[in-house]
Amino acid sequence: MSQLPDQEETIVEPFTGGRLPPDDVVVAALRAGDETMFAALLDTWSRGMLWLARSHVSTNDSAEEIVQDTWLAVIRGIEGFEGRSSVKTWVYRILVNTAKKRGVRENRTVPWSSVFEQERPTVDRSRFQGVDDPFPGHWKELPTAWPTPEGEVLASEVRGRIAAALAELPPRQRAVITLRDVEGCTSEEVCEILEISAANQRVLLHRARAAVRGRLEEYFETARRSA
Repeated sequence: MSQLPDQEETIVEPFTGGRLPPDDVVVAALRAGDETMFAALLDTWSRGMLWLARSHVSTNDSAEEIVQDTWLAVIRGIEGFEGRSSVKTWVYRILVNTAKKRGVRENRTVPWSSVFEQERPTVDRSRFQGVDDPFPGHWKELPTAWPTPEGEVLASEVRGRIAAALAELPPRQRAVITLRDVEGCTSEEVCEILEISAANQRVLLHRARAAVRGRLEEYFETARRSA
């Protein structure tokens, strides 16, 4: 079985937008009704929230309603925010809870406990060194480096391919890779938001990245041959 490294390069650089101020500033501003701060949070997090919500429900409209309900809950609940987690983790936890309830109503909830249901390898085992090789479990040949964020990865066609690949992932994998590689969350934040173990998070992320990598490899190989 291939190794599952703790650290692996991301598929894309996080699309986190501009930097937000520290949490205490954000909380104070929201409690004071600062519309500019609220708009900044909307601009920075709503896209990732939409992706995450979409993992739990069947339509884009439902996902958008979940995001809207989440922001309403944030406004109503900001006075009670106790700072036990980051503001971002708190907001995303509200989103996940809201999405789960909506998913139950849609009878589309997939139990997270079935995380190991996929037994097939995510990467062809022949691409890794065998037990008699110098470095068992490591790549025989390193995969082609991903394009830099400043280059073609930001081209609209490539971004479209990434979006399509993400959309085809199983819901749990999509949620994890969205939080890690789109939203830039740490593994600890992902575990807290989704209430999964570190091991589950690592497996889901590995499978999601391998699947997206495979789709992009196909795309770049096709583009190379037609060039």
